[in-house]
Amino acid sequence: MTRLDDPDDIITLDDLTSRLALHRANLPTHHLYQLLNQYDSATAILELSNSQLEQAGLTADAITRLRQPDWTSIDKDLAWADKNNHHILYYDHPDYPVTLKNLDQSPYLLFAAGDLDYLHQPQLAIVGSRSATASGLRTAKEFAEHLSNAGITITSGLARGIDGACHQGALAGLAGTVAVVANGLDQVYPKSHLKLAQSIVNHGCIISESPLGTAPHKGLFPRRNRIISGLSLGTLVVEAAVNSGSLITARHAMEQGREVFAIPGSIHNPLARGCHHIIRQGAKLVETAEDILEELLPLVNLDTSSHTIAEIREEQAEKHLEPAYQALLASMEYEPASIDELVEKSSLAAAEIASMLLILELQGYVVSTNGQYMRVTKGA
Repeated sequence: MTRLDDPDDIITLDDLTSRLALHRANLPTHHLYQLLNQYDSATAILELSNSQLEQAGLTADAITRLRQPDWTSIDKDLAWADKNNHHILYYDHPDYPVTLKNLDQSPYLLFAAGDLDYLHQPQLAIVGSRSATASGLRTAKEFAEHLSNAGITITSGLARGIDGACHQGALAGLAGTVAVVANGLDQVYPKSHLKLAQSIVNHGCIISESPLGTAPHKGLFPRRNRIISGLSLGTLVVEAAVNSGSLITARHAMEQGREVFAIPGSIHNPLARGCHHIIRQGAKLVETAEDILEELLPLVNLDTSSHTIAEIREEQAEKHLEPAYQALLASMEYEPASIDELVEKSSLAAAEIASMLLILELQGYVVSTNGQYMRVTKGA
């Protein structure tokens, strides 16, 4: 949580102000990280001479933006971050998602509204057409709810159509949802998703690399899409036309080494052609949510994309579970129990329990049948 008065923060108010100024200068990513690798801080970069900035490859316009920060907007950023459930995650912040750190063009700063824990859960991106069919919307919602109940947080872009349907389905499940948007978090786009956005803040997280005051425009969405795929273990395309933004997300996922899934459709449906196109390129054809879980479950225990999973792997190597997992197992008492029953027996939220059960099942401590979970002797 990026609270400026938090004693655990490793950044001062002056440092954060400088970082926001650097972020708002909108430098090309490779120039930005080249400067960060060469100099100690954002403050040091802002104090460089024009000749030093020119030698780093910056254009005259970029140098002007560095020289003339919009301090009024930066003050608004700081005021926004001081509100409850609002966060600014800089690239070296402990809550910055590890998956994004590994990208070639990782965001320098992220604005986030909601619960940051969702950024560190196993995630699947679901994307598709804004003009989806009724069948496509139903499929997206059903897949998202099923996967959410299996402990997979659903990530998408809060757009109309498939995005909205999968966010709704995920919220109906247990593991919540993450929305990645292109605009600043002081506004909601589209406006018709205002209530949905508030539900996501309450039961998930909304993030953006765009500063406050940024209106959505066409050039921002491909950059947004790389974050959607980068956060996730894989990307599912439900319905998409050829050359759609959803296929850009799928391409990012492939380039990032993530799994890519697609649901086939009728050869007469133009919104199936994008799915068929990426299937021919190597995406996995799926017909049920179980097809996805079969691919993702092994990755949950192998991937080091979140703090939670990395810590669990370390604990497993030391042949013991952390106390929260031991307490959850103890509450099961080798008897079948639903997640609702486990919520009553423990101090954990349903989304936490669903995620933990997913890990425990992979490790062989738990088996699940018909929505009931039972502890077993490992190796039995």
